Amino acid sequence: MKSSYTKYSRITWNTCLLVFGIGVLFVSNGYANHEFRASHKADLSKLPKTAIKITYPHSQTIWTTADTVTLKWTTRNIERDKTIKFYLSKDDMVVQELGVFENSEYAEGIILHRGLPAGDNYRVIGIELFPDDKYSIAKYATAFFTIKKAPRPTKRVAPKPVEKPAKPVVRNTFEGRKLTYVKELTVKGKEIRINLWDHGRKDGDIVSIYLNGEAVVSEYYLEYRKKTFEVQLDPSKPNDLFLYAHNLGKFPPNTVSIEILDGTDSENIVLNSDLKSCEAVLINVEE
Repeated sequence: MKSSYTKYSRITWNTCLLVFGIGVLFVSNGYANHEFRASHKADLSKLPKTAIKITYPHSQTIWTTADTVTLKWTTRNIERDKTIKFYLSKDDMVVQELGVFENSEYAEGIILHRGLPAGDNYRVIGIELFPDDKYSIAKYATAFFTIKKAPRPTKRVAPKPVEKPAKPVVRNTFEGRKLTYVKELTVKGKEIRINLWDHGRKDGDIVSIYLNGEAVVSEYYLEYRKKTFEVQLDPSKPNDLFLYAHNLGKFPPNTVSIEILDGTDSENIVLNSDLKSCEAVLINVEE
């Protein structure tokens, strides 16, 4: 029992010595830190005070959202290579960072957000970055000024290109025979009457008359007496009317006289045809 009490007393004494030593260390370090802070404050007091003054925008300024804006400012005791950060605030709440700029006292080309609401309670705040004296940071806030909403850009609708009507394709051959157009004429209506008869001597010519590739007179034996037939034209295109010879008769080529009547005017045309080629006429309907 006695031996045990002696050991406990020794541990208690050693512990007391350790606590005392730590306390002395804290006191000495605290004194040293106090001396360092005191000397540091003394040094900082010798540094010049810095200042920023934003000269634009000012209370009479009006900006428009999505505009490109400019900042102007002056400083005191801030080197040119130092930087300043600018904010845009509304009701003392930052709504846009305007950027970080070297101390050139001028910055341009800053784009305002299009989504900023209109109001007369905006101001620009400038703050010195990385000051030499962290206990003296230059700051400045402008007077309130106005920002207006930019009008919505009108959506431009590109005009549709005017499509030129495709040029009608004119038939140049038919069943291996070449078509040669000898005349082009215009009539006043899509319904016309055609008179057909033998031009010259009656020599046994057998012909067909085609309109737009369809036979309107088929294998007709030409007479001196006029044969009359009515046809309808396609007003959307030139109509090709041509003579097709089925033989050469006694005196080739086959020759036919055609009279075209539109109810007001008439036109007389002579067409020739052999077994290799056909003469034709183009007929347009007046719009």
